[in-house]
Amino acid sequence: MENAIYERGLKRLKEVDSTAGERVIESLANISADFGRYVIEFGFGEIYCRPGLTLQQRELATIAALTALGNAQPQLKVHLAAAINVGLSRTEIIETIIQMAVYAGFPAALNGLFAAKEVFAEHDM
Repeated sequence: MENAIYERGLKRLKEVDSTAGERVIESLANISADFGRYVIEFGFGEIYCRPGLTLQQRELATIAALTALGNAQPQLKVHLAAAINVGLSRTEIIETIIQMAVYAGFPAALNGLFAAKEVFAEHDM
């Protein structure tokens, strides 16, 4: 059962994040391989595979949450790239970040916009 959840999670991770997600998991190997497995099994094998939301909706929710946190720039950048990967437009992404100004404050939204600017520039290369 655990192996099936891991395989399902790894497949979903690749679908959402392409190689960026795999790089995150690989970067954990020498400090906590177990944590990487938790991300794959729980985050992607369980949560990201639930019915009810599309991958696009899940990425918008994730971008909103990470923007609102205001202290998760590396993770926000990974999910901004994932949002593009699953077909969200830059307008949808930017509007989601702007919406966070109302609930998380202008500094959090500014940080989110600057992260998006970086990811969009990298994506254009």
